[in-house]
Amino acid sequence: QVQLVESGGGLVQAGGSLRLSCAASGRTFSGMGWFRQAPGKEREFVAAIRWSGGSTYYADSVKGRFTISRDNAKNTVYLQVNSLKPEDTAVYYCAAHIRRPYGSSWYIETYEYDYWGQGTQVTVSS
Repeated sequence: QVQLVESGGGLVQAGGSLRLSCAASGRTFSGMGWFRQAPGKEREFVAAIRWSGGSTYYADSVKGRFTISRDNAKNTVYLQVNSLKPEDTAVYYCAAHIRRPYGSSWYIETYEYDYWGQGTQVTVSS
């Protein structure tokens, strides 16, 4: 049974930092990603990482502030979120995909991911 379990969310002041974790079990994946969904908005792509090689890709809105990484031994993906802004407030979801993107492309749409975690709330106060 595949499971993705997120943790690490919380309430933080603007400018603060958090580290989100996503522990994966049940099978191997080609890559994993983080998405977020604010109230009344669609779920949006944040960052992705290839399981083999560890290359990464970011949404423009978080580039330079967020860092995605992985620990192969623990089957865990992390999202370090720094310099948080009130507009970063959302439920953050971890996701995983089995298929390998073509060439140097990246999966950034929700339908391209096969498995999802339950989400972890990040709230940034001003």
